[in-house]
This record gives sequence, structure tokens and C-alpha cells, in this order.
Amino acid sequence: MSEVPAPGFVRVRLDLSYDGSEFHGWAKQAGGQRTVQGEIEDALRTVTRSGETYELTVAGRTDAGVHARGQVAHVDLPEQLWAEHQEKLLKRLAGRLPRDVRVWALSEAPEGFNARFAALWRRYVYRVSDRPGGVDPLLRNHVLWHDWELDVDVMDAAAKSLVGEHDFAAYAKKREGASTVREILDFGVRRTEAGVVEIEVRADAFCHNQVRSMVGALLFVGDGHRGVEWPRRVLDARVRDSAVHVVRPHGLTLEEVAYPAPELLAERQTQARRVRGQVH
Repeated sequence: MSEVPAPGFVRVRLDLSYDGSEFHGWAKQAGGQRTVQGEIEDALRTVTRSGETYELTVAGRTDAGVHARGQVAHVDLPEQLWAEHQEKLLKRLAGRLPRDVRVWALSEAPEGFNARFAALWRRYVYRVSDRPGGVDPLLRNHVLWHDWELDVDVMDAAAKSLVGEHDFAAYAKKREGASTVREILDFGVRRTEAGVVEIEVRADAFCHNQVRSMVGALLFVGDGHRGVEWPRRVLDARVRDSAVHVVRPHGLTLEEVAYPAPELLAERQTQARRVRGQVH
């Protein structure tokens, strides 16, 4: 993965969103499963009439079933191709892409931009309904039903105990050679006017399955199966606890990715590459 575009290429930023229900995650996979990356790369190849696939780099590689409202990616395109197609590319993509993925903006990225490594933080929201009757049918692909009443105040207190830089090995699916140290900047739980419980977390980056595992722990606290101190106790143990369940993916949405000012992009990218080898 290049830090800068190759000579003769221009780096293009894509801002996009998708409903993850029918996707096998972001990243292309062997076997031909439908992925967000695959759909966008295919559409780009088609609308630019190019015989080559230009590979996307994404801020957060979401798992199968996870949604994104504020996803960011970049692609390096030949300067001539970008100059020829940039004015009509957005509209042409809208006509070619399936309805469950949209590209909202295409722009030439500033020097030092890398969608993955230059990101300052990612913000996710997991949505849960504890209504006795279940989930609103219109929200069923985006909200998890939990069949116990949830105490949002206790959940929020438990979430706050995980804020800061820690080793999240107890909440992560370990990957060979990858650090499990992450810094959670904000973590909180609220109930909307519509009664949906929103669990919001913002961090510099996340380990694989980290958010869904932490949500699983908070649900156990919220419904009274565990005490408010339990999620932090699990964290400090640094080993997976069989009682921590990885909740289903459909309640999770990547809401926003933030980047530093243009003059700080290169510095941030270098820092992130040095700190860890796997960023989600």
C-alpha cells in the first residue's frame, strides 16, 4: 500500500455509505461473494471504460452485515482518466451502482491523504431496541432486539470505564502480529426519543470484533446479568471471557471518520503506520 500515488496517478477520495445487509463485508474475498469494495471497483471499471481494476483503500473494513453512513475510501487513478471522467463520474456511478451502496462525493485528495492511515478516529453507533413487542419492521435490518429491559444509565457508566488507551485483547479477535492496544476517546449510551438505545463509541482505531464484543458486555450489564464493574474487570484480565458475546452485526453502523488538517496528513499517516499493522 503506497503512501503516495505513483507518478502519473492522482489520489481520489470517495465519501460513501451502504446498507451492509446483503454484503459479505467491505473487502473483496476469494469465492466471489458480494462485497462493497467489489461492487464499487466493478462500477468504476465499467463507467470509466477501463480494462483495469483500480483498488480501493478504505478507512474501516466493516464485517459482513455492518452498515456505513460516513465511510471514506481512496483510489489512485491515472491522471488522464481522472481528467477525462471526473465531471460526470459521480452521476455515472449512481447509475451503475446497486441501490444499497452510494458514493456521495469524489474529490482529488490533498497530499499525504490515506483513507486508512491518515484517519484520526472512527465513530460507530450500535442500535438496540428493548421494546417487549420487538423492533419496528422498518428498522429491522439496523436495530438489534434485546428481549430484556435495559438500564441505560448503568450501561453508560460501564462504557465510561473503558475510555482511554488500553490493551483490548479481552474484546478482540486476535490477529497474528497485530497489536490489540487501542485508545477509546468517547464511549456512551443513550436512549432516543423513539426508545432506541444507541451505544456510541469513538476511537483512533478498533480491533477486529472489538465494538460488537464491548456492546455484548454492556448488554449483560444493562439487563442486570452482570454488575457495572464487570466490563472493566474483563478488560483488565486481558483474556477472552466466554460470557462476552459478539453481538450480531446488523445493529452496527460506521457513522463518521475524521482526518486532520491537510498539512498534518502525512505526519498522521506515518504515526499510524508505526504504531500498528492492522487498523479497522
